[in-house]
Amino acid sequence: MSLRSLIAGAGLAATLAAHPAHAAEPAPAPNPLLAPWTGPYGGIPPFDRVRTEHLAPALEAAMAENLAEVDRIAANPEPPTFENTIAAMERTGRMLDRVHTVYAIYGGTLNDEAVQAVEREMEPKLAAFGDRITQNAKLFDRIARVYETRADSGLTPEQQRLTWLRYTNFVRAGAKLDEPSKQRVAAINQELAGLYTAFSQNVLKDENEGVIFIESEAALAGLPQGVRDGMAQAAEARGRKGQWAVANTRSSIEPFLTYAEDRALREQAWRMFVSRGDNGGATDNNATITRILALRAERAKLLGYPTHAHWRLENSMAKNPERATELMEAVWMPAVARVHEEVADMQKIADAEKAGITIEPWDYRYYAEKVRKAKYDLDETEITPYMQLENLREGMFYMARELFGFHFKPVDPAQVPVYHPDVRVWEVNDPKGNLVGLWYFDPYARQGKRSGAWMSAYRSQERFDGDVRTIVSNNSNFVKGKPGEPVLVSWEDAVVLFHEFGHALHGLASNVNYPSVSGTRVPRDYVEFPSQLLEHWLPTPEILNRYALHYQTGKPIPKELVAKIEAAGKFNEGFRTVEYLSSALVDMKLHTAEAKAIDPDKFERETLAALGMPSEIVMRHRTPQFNHIFSGDGYSAGYYSYLWSDTLTADAWEAFTEAGGPWDKAVAKRLIDHVFSVGNTTDPADGYRQFRGRDPGIDALMRKRGFPVPQAPAAAPAASK
Repeated sequence: MSLRSLIAGAGLAATLAAHPAHAAEPAPAPNPLLAPWTGPYGGIPPFDRVRTEHLAPALEAAMAENLAEVDRIAANPEPPTFENTIAAMERTGRMLDRVHTVYAIYGGTLNDEAVQAVEREMEPKLAAFGDRITQNAKLFDRIARVYETRADSGLTPEQQRLTWLRYTNFVRAGAKLDEPSKQRVAAINQELAGLYTAFSQNVLKDENEGVIFIESEAALAGLPQGVRDGMAQAAEARGRKGQWAVANTRSSIEPFLTYAEDRALREQAWRMFVSRGDNGGATDNNATITRILALRAERAKLLGYPTHAHWRLENSMAKNPERATELMEAVWMPAVARVHEEVADMQKIADAEKAGITIEPWDYRYYAEKVRKAKYDLDETEITPYMQLENLREGMFYMARELFGFHFKPVDPAQVPVYHPDVRVWEVNDPKGNLVGLWYFDPYARQGKRSGAWMSAYRSQERFDGDVRTIVSNNSNFVKGKPGEPVLVSWEDAVVLFHEFGHALHGLASNVNYPSVSGTRVPRDYVEFPSQLLEHWLPTPEILNRYALHYQTGKPIPKELVAKIEAAGKFNEGFRTVEYLSSALVDMKLHTAEAKAIDPDKFERETLAALGMPSEIVMRHRTPQFNHIFSGDGYSAGYYSYLWSDTLTADAWEAFTEAGGPWDKAVAKRLIDHVFSVGNTTDPADGYRQFRGRDPGIDALMRKRGFPVPQAPAAAPAASK
């Protein structure tokens, strides 16, 4: 609730009290978001009491409280010290953290029209609120004075790092600008917040409303039964019982493109999916993108940077767009060459079948599956019956227990409320039974939930004012089958599951003092390293033999099938790399372009043509639906981060294989001590060096992907001081 609302409410109460003849109205129930979390585990989110109408008033009240807290620090007459300035800042905004956590959950998983209205109202206000803090001159003066004396004040390395981060973030937000420039930056940030909201809501609307209904079972030829069951459930949920629905989400589209024999339907589904945000109607994002890019370019210039990309990458491992681009270009040409080989293999099969076609983007997954079967005698439908979601989850728990010593125990649903019936919760403990944190799991797709998979931290680990345990979550978008039957997922989906769980373990393993440097709050091109590394444990015998069990027979996946999976491990790597890397390169080129009005569709076409993009593939995220870079600043000019992190990942995995194997305790301990537990308390390059004993190179990455190792050195993560 705003301060004006609080004052108005007080005036109304006084008026009623002065006229006792009027019947007193019942007092409104207090907003459940404003109180500290109560209950077990150090407090838990009150999902059972929260309603959409609580969100905006709670955000208003929490922002007002946070601004008052900050003003008190800025007005402190005592000389600035780490304790009364930097540590004091760490104590502020607790109510806002709690409120914003629930607000973000509603935005990501329960996003109906009412929630979208709140987003449109509050996102610009939240941007303005952030600028009011970073542009508080008295506060920045105190931070700067602590920063200038940090090396001689007896601060711990973590305290020095936190001070540097706090100061640097203020400067990068415009704390040193003159007043007119500050006002312009604030105006830009508010306009961008509205544009980001519009962009993401347009994509979500296209995903929610885009659907292909199939009435004839004959049109389902080639589709495995599990995929058919999921499509039937999707149709029934949309009031079309007895039909089948292809939803406009990746989890629905990709299996359909892989197996459906009906080429016309494949093309229709593909076009629906790649046209999200690009339909020329009310949800078209092109004009929004043009404006976002112009505003980002203007803001970068005001802040003293050549481009938005230079601003975004300054405190990353890469440091600048040139180094990031150098790495991407070193991988691009070998990946494109591999795609041409893959397409040739697919075309041979199509010709042998007398299909009379030339491979198009809607054919790639379908014919790649045929090539895999021909080359490796491996059919994805052979693997899927062993990939039961619940068993894979238990496999992840086994990995966490063996590597981290974490034990997962289901929480009584009566103890911990959730925001949707699909969500379940586990208590996480260390080997001595001490609480590590809570893990929430929301696995299924539904209307109003954004597509993809992600990890969130509901509460960060800290201990500077007492031991606070973290709460983390994983979200996926698996398609539910028939009630009571196991949910079967693809091998690729299983890899993503382990990836996102890696992010969760990064949060759970955190062992730092201050929340601002806790868990996954690390540079963007480093945060994907721990999660990508954890993907490597899925194919280990210890996981597959115990948890890859056939959903009907209960027998473990045969060794012969595992051998085929291993032999085909680098299969289709050209497609995967080009699909991803084209998105990353377009992202970087958009944000290093000259400050001029950019036509997104034209820019995308021309950039890909100049790169030599194979015509049989489209970007994994086409520009009008690229939520990573246009629903917020998060991954903008930073989608390259997955490749940068994978360079670390490939090298780190070789640390295990060179030692005692995936479960080597000594290597795992170094990984936890220097990567997973330290958050952002140290420079990530230093942390990696302490784990590995040296900087990584690109060779391991190229070996992992099956590409030729370059003779000349290419950019790779190194010292980022």
